[in-house]
Amino acid sequence: MQDHLIDRQTLDFLLFDVLRTEKLFARERFADYSKETVGAVLDTGYAIARDHFAPHNRKADENEPEYIDGEVKLIPEVGEALKHFIEAGFMSATADYEEGGMQLPFTANMAATAVFASANVATRAYPSLATAAANVIAKFGTDEQKSLFLNPMREGRFFGTMVLTEPQAGSSLADLKTTAKPADDGSYRITGNKIFISAGDHNLTENIIHLVLARMEGAPPGIRGISLFIVPKFLVNQDGTLGERNDVALAGLIHKMGYRGTTSTMLNFGENGGAVGYLIGKPHNGLAYMFHMMNEARIGVGMGAVALGYTGYRAALAYAHERLQGRPLSAKDPAQPQSPIIDHPDVRRMLLTQKAYVEGGLALCLYAATLVDDRATAESEEARNDAHQLLELLTPITKSWPSQWCLEANSLAIQVHGGYGYTREYPVEQAYRDNRLNPIHEGTHGIQSLDLLGRKVSMNDGRGFALLCEAIEETLDAAKNSEALANEATALEATLARLKNITSRLQDAMASGGKEPILANASAYLEAFGHTVVAWVWVKTALVAEGKLDSAATDEERAFLNGKLKACQYFLRWELPKTNLNFDRLAAVDDTWLTTDKAWL
Repeated sequence: MQDHLIDRQTLDFLLFDVLRTEKLFARERFADYSKETVGAVLDTGYAIARDHFAPHNRKADENEPEYIDGEVKLIPEVGEALKHFIEAGFMSATADYEEGGMQLPFTANMAATAVFASANVATRAYPSLATAAANVIAKFGTDEQKSLFLNPMREGRFFGTMVLTEPQAGSSLADLKTTAKPADDGSYRITGNKIFISAGDHNLTENIIHLVLARMEGAPPGIRGISLFIVPKFLVNQDGTLGERNDVALAGLIHKMGYRGTTSTMLNFGENGGAVGYLIGKPHNGLAYMFHMMNEARIGVGMGAVALGYTGYRAALAYAHERLQGRPLSAKDPAQPQSPIIDHPDVRRMLLTQKAYVEGGLALCLYAATLVDDRATAESEEARNDAHQLLELLTPITKSWPSQWCLEANSLAIQVHGGYGYTREYPVEQAYRDNRLNPIHEGTHGIQSLDLLGRKVSMNDGRGFALLCEAIEETLDAAKNSEALANEATALEATLARLKNITSRLQDAMASGGKEPILANASAYLEAFGHTVVAWVWVKTALVAEGKLDSAATDEERAFLNGKLKACQYFLRWELPKTNLNFDRLAAVDDTWLTTDKAWL
């Protein structure tokens, strides 16, 4: 099978040349790591992804999980792949040594996650959800909860889920109706219906630990009254053995356009008196605890979108080299041999566009991952706080920008294939279907844009936004002296000035009481903001590539570095100017959709 995984050379270049991940190894938590040991972890990840994840990617898509006699059945290859994943230590890679983890930097783990997602995003979803759920219990659970639930999750014997959505409450979590009643033994009885619960039932592990949002009796209305509960599929005895089946019933499976290998479930809690649940942390703080899981998941969604866009790009690139079609425009002799389609400028346009989207998205997600590491382990409290502020600002962009533009890369990959791309005989149509979920996953574009413009840019007196602008300006100072990138630096400088100006104007307008017309255009703001940030990471990347060109030892290395420069130039010349329309409409406080009567639609 042809390898369409994320390019290893690009991954190493971003990790060690652009982001300088080696700085992490000087910190106590990561003292056991080096460039070589992280490289060995990635080697293992690539081997498992190639040998055990990728081979059943299409089979899992064509043979969806089945609901048989109240249980979910998966193809056996999923469990076999995850067995290798767990045995290699990836299940608890970032966890403390004391929890059985590897204390791997989050940045390196996110790189490995991208490799697995590019091989088989549906199979990768099961351990990713479990790890995120385990991290919530590790941070907010009691010692007893950690003993009963966390340790088996770190070992891969239990998997986990996040259980939020209800039929009447998707993004509007304030409208949750699932209830929690206290029991005499200190536990609670959970009753309600949940839908779209990824990995909500399967036969992969001994147990499934659901993290369920519910409302206690007498809780205040809205999001302030939501609590978080551990609700296991099977009860766990004090000695760690499994007890009886909890009152959690699989009501059915939801059949999706993509991600077909990951179960999407409808779950009923409390059909027979109430599912046993255990409160995590304090009452009415559930949403804050769940967001600890969701924010990490949002970076993962962005990286998953990158991975799917990347695998589509790699498939399209390989196809363009092999597919013979037409001749150069200057060719007059129809008897002349046909050319590979990569010789046609418009095909190269589409491939370069994909490259700019997916590699820009990869750099963005890895940069966000470094902020997670810095927030936890940077040398000073000020540095840790600054990383936190930057991460808060960039999380909605890291989730949403790749979900929009790496999906567009998948669309272009189909176009490169022509009619063949629209058939199931080629991998690009599945990659598109799989990726179409990511603009919805963990909060839509609209939700992320409201978060960005309505909260994040003004949070802590705009500290995160100021830090980002300083970082971009530092890169611009270096790029202005670059022979290859001076024009791109000028373009980014002008765009940054517009972003600063429009951000200030919109904040002033909202402070004056005019929030609705401003936030009606929040998605346009996020799109322009995201393009500005990705333009910045491309200039950072291209500066490093330019600096290494003179010492490049081979034609292949020079081609690799020139590819980074050209993708940067494309993005700054063709993509970044798209922000101007958004900025113009934002400045005008355009009311097109706000004043559109619903009767006109």
